[in-house]
Amino acid sequence: MSAGPGRVDGAAVALVATTAEVLAHPELGEGLLAPWERRRLAGIRVPGRRDDVLAARLLLRLCASRATGLEPGDVEPAQRCPGCGRDGHGRPYLPDRPGLGVSFSHADGLAAAAAGPGPVGIDVEPLTRRPGPVSVLRRLLPEYEVDAACAEPDPGPALLRLWVRREALFKAGRDDVRLTEWTDRRRAAVVALAGAAEAPVPSLSPGPAPSPSPSPAPPSGR
Repeated sequence: MSAGPGRVDGAAVALVATTAEVLAHPELGEGLLAPWERRRLAGIRVPGRRDDVLAARLLLRLCASRATGLEPGDVEPAQRCPGCGRDGHGRPYLPDRPGLGVSFSHADGLAAAAAGPGPVGIDVEPLTRRPGPVSVLRRLLPEYEVDAACAEPDPGPALLRLWVRREALFKAGRDDVRLTEWTDRRRAAVVALAGAAEAPVPSLSPGPAPSPSPSPAPPSGR
């Protein structure tokens, strides 16, 4: 049953998957994309990156579908840049569901997306990624948190967690929202979700589920 105009369900939906899992999903396919999205895909020359972008956009439709009751093909996201005010890039949103926040992320064979009431942001990174250099991270993240991470014997994992948290909050557009972080070891991914009031559904397909844990939102100052 489709949701009525303006309806927003109370539960948030967040999904994490490998790009291959998304592209093999029976409900999803490139034909669901709008013409402007297909034009953007056509401009991506690296096949792996193109697949990641496609997977993230399709996963966003699946999250919004589960949150609203719409079919994935009836979900029509748009994007608008808060900086320049132009459409076609920037923060995603659903024009016919103004109360439902949506977000997506992709990185090196991984995709993540979320939908839920109010501002929502999600970020995914491979467990092996190491953000840096530290001098740059100190300008982008709370300095005391970077220093605390660097005090650990292996600061890489802690710095990565700081990075995905900050990215999720940035995508949500607010720092004063709930922040949930988890590790999906099946997909070798670390994920942060900002702004959803409920615990996320952490994976696309059956398998051992990680345990999301709420974290206090870092102070402002991306």
